Amino acid sequence: MTDTIRVAIAPERTQVRLLATTSERDTLKAILPPVRTAHPRAAATLLEGLALWYQQRLCVVLCADELGNSSELGLYDDLGFGHRTLHYEVGVAFAPRRCRRRELRGLGDFRDLRQLSLLETVG
Repeated sequence: MTDTIRVAIAPERTQVRLLATTSERDTLKAILPPVRTAHPRAAATLLEGLALWYQQRLCVVLCADELGNSSELGLYDDLGFGHRTLHYEVGVAFAPRRCRRRELRGLGDFRDLRQLSLLETVG
């Protein structure tokens, strides 16, 4: 049996943090430019590519905030329900304010995304 790949995405004002994990380890950490600079299909295409790379459906947790950065990714509908595709299923988690304000060192501390991905059960 293949270990489930969980992807936590935190769009912030100046960057987008992404953490992909299995039950055993982190498989991908990334800091991407802010959502406003990305193509409208960039997030969906990235997730589809990861699903194809791992050859399995992804469980995605989107860290939403009141600033609206998460809605620009196009991963959930107007009612706040995450998209479900052949390649991934999105759950939406609302992060506490302190989670979004944490400073990063190097690639940074992804503990907040790890916690959110454990809280939101998807699939």
